[in-house]
Amino acid sequence: MKILITGGAGFIGSNFVKRQISTNPMNVSKIMVLDKLTYAGNLNNFTTQERNEFEFIHGDICDGSLIQRLLPNIDIIVNFAAESHVDRSIAGASEFVTTNTLGTQVLLEYGLKAGISKFIQVSTDEVYGSIDDGSWSEEFPLLPNSPYSASKASADLLVRSYNRTFGMNTNITRCSNNYGPYQYPEKVIPLFVTNLIQGKQIPIYGNGLNVRDWLHVNDHCRGIELVITRGLSGEIYNIGGGTELSNLELAEKILFQFGADESKIDFVQDRLGHDTRYSVDFAKITTDLGYRPEINFGEGLQETIEFYKSNLNWWKSLKAQP
Repeated sequence: MKILITGGAGFIGSNFVKRQISTNPMNVSKIMVLDKLTYAGNLNNFTTQERNEFEFIHGDICDGSLIQRLLPNIDIIVNFAAESHVDRSIAGASEFVTTNTLGTQVLLEYGLKAGISKFIQVSTDEVYGSIDDGSWSEEFPLLPNSPYSASKASADLLVRSYNRTFGMNTNITRCSNNYGPYQYPEKVIPLFVTNLIQGKQIPIYGNGLNVRDWLHVNDHCRGIELVITRGLSGEIYNIGGGTELSNLELAEKILFQFGADESKIDFVQDRLGHDTRYSVDFAKITTDLGYRPEINFGEGLQETIEFYKSNLNWWKSLKAQP
């Protein structure tokens, strides 16, 4: 199996690449990583030895001529490439539409022409919008509330159209909130952790009661591997972690690990269009493909905190960027 991993130098993508190198669960014979290396793409996520195990291409998924040159002899595209920070999409949506929507269409178009065997679109539960009670199954309508989630929902619809119109073998995965090592420090868990390491306050939007389901990045990657190897053409699979926490509850768990109290919390003005609650029903991938989250949230959170404590040089340079 020869695989092209777009956005492979980002948080989830790099963890996925590392798994293919370390354990090769899918018997991959060639790994090609394509990344634009925006602020969130970082080749320092890999050791020198790991870098020797894959071919890296610095480029943009919107560059059709580049994609066309890369795809001969590629079996599978796994598309992690995305602008993904909601706050940044509120400040300016154009880059999100360009990369997340147009870029996905470029990959689909040239993937179809090259005759790849499968296309995996790594999406998000945010395309469903917000839910007060219960959980979203894959059949729920898409009701995105931010420019980021709208651009991802648009990409999902394009992927579906290439399956239905052209018979392209596609799958869409929709994950809940990821956490783990090598996550860019603008995201909530590494932001809280690195701020506390630096002796700073941790900012919480509004009243802190917005709820998210938390999924360790390695569990997410295992779920994607199952979809690649066993997912049925055209199917969508939710991938969840099974740990729902309000932002305030999350902060309290992190503060406890630092021996700190709620005096370290800084409640700030709420985000525009802030979704109240995310909750995915991942019974389908559990029943059909045998997925279940394996990493206990408490243990995973502690290991994640230790990563940021032990890798100060990795994240301090990133937080120092404008």
